[in-house]
Amino acid sequence: MRLPVRRAMEVCPVEVAVSAVGGTWKLTVVKHLLEGTRRFNELGRLVPLANTKTLTRQLRELEEDGLVLRTVYPEVPPRVEYSLTDLGRSLQPIVEAMNEWGKDFERTHAD
Repeated sequence: MRLPVRRAMEVCPVEVAVSAVGGTWKLTVVKHLLEGTRRFNELGRLVPLANTKTLTRQLRELEEDGLVLRTVYPEVPPRVEYSLTDLGRSLQPIVEAMNEWGKDFERTHAD
């Protein structure tokens, strides 16, 4: 677990959640991984505004916090897949609620 998450534990459970899943594209990555295992380039296509460096950093943080599992297959070229852990899958109701809220927000502000 990353230091920012451990520090947030001293403050409030809400801060723990924000520290673990807050960040550029993290919840969007989780949303796509809820649909199944993905390779890095797939995630890059699904989140086209995320540059490679940012996507890599966010995946590493999600992995370090125990939300994402990174599996490397001993092949040439190497194949790397990302999937959610049980803890990561537990975010499903939150991500779905945020997705619906975002759709409603877009509808009410589409002037």
